[in-house]
Amino acid sequence: MKEISENTRRDFIKKAIIGGAAVSFGGVLPGFSAKSYAGILGANDRIKVAMMGVNARGLALANNFSSQPNCEIVYVCDVDSRAADRCIGQVEKRQNKRPKAQPDFRKALEYKDVDALVVAAPDHWHAPAAILASKAGKHVYLEKPCSHNPNEGEILIAATKKYKNVIQMGNQRRSWPNVQAAIKELHDGIIGRPYFAKTWYTNNRPSIGIGKAVPVPEWLNFDLWQGPAPRRQYKDNLLHYNWHWFWHWGTGEALNNGTHMVDLARWGLKVDYPTKVTSAGGRYRYKDDWETPDTQVIAMEFDNNTAITWEGRSCNGRTVEGSSVGVIFYGDNGSMQINGTNGYTIYDLKNNVVKEVKNDVKVDTGSLTNPSQALDALHIQNFFEGIRKGTSLNADIISGHQSTLLVQLGNIAQRSGGLLHIDPKNGHILNNKEALKYWSREYQPGWEPKV
Repeated sequence: MKEISENTRRDFIKKAIIGGAAVSFGGVLPGFSAKSYAGILGANDRIKVAMMGVNARGLALANNFSSQPNCEIVYVCDVDSRAADRCIGQVEKRQNKRPKAQPDFRKALEYKDVDALVVAAPDHWHAPAAILASKAGKHVYLEKPCSHNPNEGEILIAATKKYKNVIQMGNQRRSWPNVQAAIKELHDGIIGRPYFAKTWYTNNRPSIGIGKAVPVPEWLNFDLWQGPAPRRQYKDNLLHYNWHWFWHWGTGEALNNGTHMVDLARWGLKVDYPTKVTSAGGRYRYKDDWETPDTQVIAMEFDNNTAITWEGRSCNGRTVEGSSVGVIFYGDNGSMQINGTNGYTIYDLKNNVVKEVKNDVKVDTGSLTNPSQALDALHIQNFFEGIRKGTSLNADIISGHQSTLLVQLGNIAQRSGGLLHIDPKNGHILNNKEALKYWSREYQPGWEPKV
């Protein structure tokens, strides 16, 4: 009876893992660690992953992926040798097997033992890396934003259609159970017809100062870090986070954090592309090298008589509606608020609380790298099920591009005069030569992304 019991237990665990049940909230069945599961599962049952970019958010993702019992990180790819070494050490402890260092992710794509690439490099690398992975026959978990500019997003869609691979964008909240429940209630009419969604993000980031040109550190391959971006001189205030605020490599707070809540707003209002986009803001707080707005309000109008706004304040952390990040839907019969946690609140038109679903998993909305590891594991498992079973993705590249495009259009409006008229059929800018300059970008010769 002992042998039968053990076989039954193993069979149950294996089926539960593959089906996603055992990893709800990133955990495992009571009494078992991730290593225990990894030992039970055969090597062929695990998705083999290469990690690209592991300094901050990428390190958090590496720890999450390596904690999944049906995954093994086989290569760590980073242009910063220190970050790679740190990640390899942490991953080895979690999966009880040491991944190999491969500084150039393009070489990792050549290896047959790689099933998927996780892209957590800077924004200017997101789409080009995902396109190269698609061409190599690999699946992709792509951190937001999915692209640096709208043209790259459209190339990404073309790539996945051509190469038939799975690309999951890191809009993790689409896999959070209570957020899913909130959107379902919204679509079922809990507040009547929702017609306006307000989204926001606030922080109190310090000045990045005036950078000085200095020699490239010996631990950094700056040429590969720049990759598809035309070459610029290395400065001492660029790495590892401040690149977000330079248009050449980053996309500002709008895409850095706005993407998440604007995605929920678009999902809740059932809209794809807008008819009009406006933006107001600028770099107000400090006089330094920071180029993107530290204060910005983007407004988007849609042809179903709805609208979305995003307010971003990078240098003043005063909360909105009691939260540093969130979305509120306003409808005929009330409103619904979803903050950065896995919970939501519904109000009637007199501001009385009708229903409150509290977060049941800890989420640190102030964390820049890993606010919600347990919940994000659900998103990772949805990605794996898309690979193994063809399960529909919660954040496929089409929806990822549509949500990314909304805030990209906001940035383009900001840089080109404040107002864009948009074709609601495809999101393209209408009759605006100045704005169309930002639809794509210049690339380092030979690095242009192509399907």
